[in-house]
Amino acid sequence: MQHNAAPSSTRTVPVLKAQLEVRPIDGPSDRPTLVFLHEGLGSVALWRDWPVQLCERLGYPGLLYSRQGYGHSDPRPDVRGSGRLQPDYMHHEALQVLPALLRHMAIERPVLIGHSDGGTIALLHAAHHPVTACIVMAPHVMVEDVSIRSIEAARDAFEQGPLRQRLASFHADVDGAFWQWNDIWLSPAFRHYDIRKEISAIRAPLLAIQGEGDPYGTLAQIDEIAAVVPQAQLVKLPECGHSPHRDQRGQLDQAIEKFLFTLSKTA
Repeated sequence: MQHNAAPSSTRTVPVLKAQLEVRPIDGPSDRPTLVFLHEGLGSVALWRDWPVQLCERLGYPGLLYSRQGYGHSDPRPDVRGSGRLQPDYMHHEALQVLPALLRHMAIERPVLIGHSDGGTIALLHAAHHPVTACIVMAPHVMVEDVSIRSIEAARDAFEQGPLRQRLASFHADVDGAFWQWNDIWLSPAFRHYDIRKEISAIRAPLLAIQGEGDPYGTLAQIDEIAAVVPQAQLVKLPECGHSPHRDQRGQLDQAIEKFLFTLSKTA
């Protein structure tokens, strides 16, 4: 198991029964905090410089955190055995862990910015808790065949290719981080995961963004959001894969800036 020192700009805070890695970003106290929710293999460090640059550009405070088992948060024990994630793992994060973290950090009504699994968590939280707004990139509201094929390919790349080495510098327990995500997504129990009905309860402003070339999900993901959340605004990015903040950062930043500017004018 490889352990790397956490970056000096981060610290850990107690949330429920785990120590979670957090990185606050300073900003004006009269604006809501942008809370960044990472992807299935993400962490504070894997966001790289985008959250800080976005907060500085827009003039908002921010918060990044690594979910348990990722980055330099506490590991999950026995993720391939007794600690294996269950199909409701994103509900647990959205409805139990995230509210506890927000209370600890004294953050009320955040703007959630979620990517992939983090986008799903953002949608679930916004369906049950008050938020100022919700921004999701490549979220999963249902499981598609294309998602399963790409996650199977990720398993092969982790076991036989360069993926494990590429991820190792971003996670204290790289094997735990990978398998807790990969195993549950490829389990028969997860194949019918579907939150479309549940997220119809979202009343906050919502921006949903999808790359047209995303190998982990089709444009149907955000089209289905719009079908049940009438106020949702959609952005479909050409020449963009699963990570808009890496593939089309300029277009993404402009879309978020326009969305939050309109929000501030109507507040």
